[in-house]
Amino acid sequence: MNNLSDQLRPLISNEVFMLMFVMGTFLLGVFIYKRTKITLLQPLLISMIIIIPFLKITGIDYPTFYQQTRILNFMLGPSVVALGYILYAQIEQIKGNVISILTAVFIGSIVGILSVVLVAKAFGADHLLIASLAPKSVTTPIAISLSEKSGGVPALTAAFVVICGIFGGLVGPIILRSIGIKSKIATGLAMGSSAHALGTARAMEIGAVEGAISGLAIGIMGIMTALMIPFAERLF
Repeated sequence: MNNLSDQLRPLISNEVFMLMFVMGTFLLGVFIYKRTKITLLQPLLISMIIIIPFLKITGIDYPTFYQQTRILNFMLGPSVVALGYILYAQIEQIKGNVISILTAVFIGSIVGILSVVLVAKAFGADHLLIASLAPKSVTTPIAISLSEKSGGVPALTAAFVVICGIFGGLVGPIILRSIGIKSKIATGLAMGSSAHALGTARAMEIGAVEGAISGLAIGIMGIMTALMIPFAERLF
């Protein structure tokens, strides 16, 4: 088995194969999710369940995987910017709500940072772990950059961002319904501020307005968090 893995590793670890494999697992996840309509079977979660054991079995380390799929990481930035088109289509929903939107995301940023920092400190986490956790609620490119500057581990931060996004996408709509939140703007802000791109994907399934506002919340949350992290570092 090991000899077979050693012979196949040069083939399966090249960039073309890895890109096709990652995109294939995601498309498989999308297919399963659409067919089952089970909230827990999110495409990203299914991809992780397939990719992680595959890398473990084949012996491909994370740096190699990251390098061979770097184009996907690069596209995270443009994909967030592309949400601007959806936002433009719903511009009428924003007019008259600018102050409330900025206020809500600002408070969300403070709560998102302080809650994880204080809980982590209460459990005795060190500076490295706290710095990696603090930017968990923003999109991956911003979170990684903030983690590096704060002394965290970018790879660990990326994992926390994904976990946060999956959890928010799964339970966010349930929590909002249970507490009686019916406002489309409030729903979009909550999903984008707490679960970034994955929350926005879920918000788009709920409605066009929710998806557009969630996309706006991602950008504002990134700016707010970048401004707040230096102050929060005093608590690390």
